[in-house]
Amino acid sequence: SLKDDAIILWGDVHLGIATSVEDYLIVPVIREAQRKSLAQIAAELGDLLERGRARRLTPSEMTGSTFTISNLGMFGIESFTAIINPPESAILAVGKIMDTVVSLQDEVVVRPMMNLTLSADHRVVDGATGARFLADLKAALENPYVLV
Repeated sequence: SLKDDAIILWGDVHLGIATSVEDYLIVPVIREAQRKSLAQIAAELGDLLERGRARRLTPSEMTGSTFTISNLGMFGIESFTAIINPPESAILAVGKIMDTVVSLQDEVVVRPMMNLTLSADHRVVDGATGARFLADLKAALENPYVLV
């Protein structure tokens, strides 16, 4: 993060998940996400979203994120550029999953694909670091067993 022209390196990842609920947007935060399994994150997010729909989230459950994921795929949006939420230094935009024709080992096949777009504050994160992050994320999504 950038605060008062100083770069802050956080010890933990507090993951904001931008979510449309009825006619408004909430961004519940998964605290210390790097310490949790994918199953734990999914369960915690499910609880936060349920309480968000009921308008029962506390302010502390919607503030303090260090990185946000914004998904517009459910609205049919293929790709978009998300706006960084200060003081965060990056946000990931997730588009819809689409059946896409690709070449795989000299064969034409259809595979589910989606666009991921990283917006990053270049005062904090340079393009090469952002590209490495996206490459690592792509590898994990293409081989999900590494996430379990």
